[in-house]
Parts: sequence; C-alpha cells; structure tokens
Amino acid sequence: MIRLEHATARGAGGLLLSALLCLSALLLAAPAQAGPTGEPEPELRARLAKAMQEGAGFDDRFAADVWLADMSTRMQRYVPKAIPDTAKRLDFLGLVHAEAAKAQVSPELVLAVINVESGFDRLAISRSGAFGFMQIMPFWLTEIGQGGDNLFDPRTNLRMGCTILKFYLDKEHNNYKRALARYNGSYGRANYSYLVLHLLNQRWSPS
Repeated sequence: MIRLEHATARGAGGLLLSALLCLSALLLAAPAQAGPTGEPEPELRARLAKAMQEGAGFDDRFAADVWLADMSTRMQRYVPKAIPDTAKRLDFLGLVHAEAAKAQVSPELVLAVINVESGFDRLAISRSGAFGFMQIMPFWLTEIGQGGDNLFDPRTNLRMGCTILKFYLDKEHNNYKRALARYNGSYGRANYSYLVLHLLNQRWSPS
C-alpha cells in the first residue's frame, strides 16, 4: 500500500485526511480533470507509438479472476452510477487490468487515476479538452494515432493513459507524487497527487 508523505504523526495525519476528504469532494464534483499536457517528449512519443502499433489482443498472464470480482464490488460501492451494468463493468475492469499489465503499472493505481480524472465517465471532456477515462489530450492522436483511433474508445484511451503514466513513473524513479503531478500537468503542486494516492489507499488497494 502506498503511504502519503508527511502523514506519520497522528495529529498531522488527521488534519491531512480531513483536508484530503474535503479536496476529494470538491474535485470529484467538478468537471473532468486535465490529463497529460504539454509538448510531447520524443521518448514518450516513441513509447506511445510502439504501444499503439501492437495488436489489440495479447496474453494477460496474470490470474485476474479474484481481482476482477474484488474491484467490481468496490466500483459498486464507491461509484455505483459509473458503470452499473455488471457485465460492462467486468469488461471495463478486464481492459484496465490488461492494459495496466501490458504497461507494467499497478491496475489499482490506474483505477485511482481514472477515479479522479473522469469519475469513470468514458465520454468525459475536461475544460482543457482532454478526453475519456484517463483524460488524454487529443494532440496524441495527431502525434502517434492510427486511422480510426478514438480517444473515447476504452482500449485506446487506457492504452495511451497507462503508457503515459508508466513513462512518468520511470522518469521520476517510481516517485508516485511527482509522476502523478506530471501526468496531470500539475508538477510542483501536490493536491492532485495526494488525492489520487488517498483514493488508491482508501478505495482501490487490495486488502
């Protein structure tokens, strides 16, 4: 489980948790958050191009049955209106698990990012023009897209989002706070990162 920084002291932890809960309510009630922004880095462009050229079908060697059941139950509990149909919810979670495994990022972290970025709304559009579950900026389709790509398509959106998230995790040597801030385009500000990590710990991390 990822622990929030600077929250080891009991009193400070309580204040931080209260602040995060208030921030969570404000952010989750707001329109979708901005996704990856800024000028495309050549290394990230190359990594995304490689990911998007690979076939949609690939072996997911991770035994995901227990994970799918657990995360489906959590979605019902925490975001019941997001994907209410059980079959569609399981299909979505299967895609999250597969694309996260392909990019070598934690699927639980991906769920926490989606929770903040779009509230699990496939058709979300942010004020800055980012699209879909992981709020991908449309310039990526110009940079590395293939004919017929659509950022509202769950697999396309998740594949790009997971690849971008992994790039920033590598760039920041798995420092979640800095990598998440880069992903959101809020580097130097901690609010977004703390919110994602709070939801990761409280909602999505396996017990």
